[in-house]
Amino acid sequence: MKVKVKHMTNRLRRSMPLLPISIVMQLTELTARQIRYYEEHGLVAPARTDGNKRMFSLNDVDVLLEIKDFLDEGLNLAGIKKLFELKNQPAAATMPKPALTDDDLRAILREEMIHSHYRGRGSLRSGDLARFFQ
Repeated sequence: MKVKVKHMTNRLRRSMPLLPISIVMQLTELTARQIRYYEEHGLVAPARTDGNKRMFSLNDVDVLLEIKDFLDEGLNLAGIKKLFELKNQPAAATMPKPALTDDDLRAILREEMIHSHYRGRGSLRSGDLARFFQ
């Protein structure tokens, strides 16, 4: 439990908007114009103070450094956006579905046969498949 709390605390700290754009420029070696451009394209979303100044978190700095690396590798902004979209998808959407076992397939087919029988119509496969469920 203690490790989970520590992990959550670290994650919270990394997401706190603490850094003004001048510090972020020094850390990333990006210009203010570049940083604002990436913000306009939705790649980074700094918090705003009451005076409307941008405040960046350590996570924002990481994203900007990642963008810079991708650009150095020759990737264009559209490609970077696509990579970020894929990265931010829920894990369930990107994980391959497990293969059905023979038992799973038999159970699905058995259910299909039972339900088609109750609805008053036979499955096209029921005659061929009935021999497996004897």
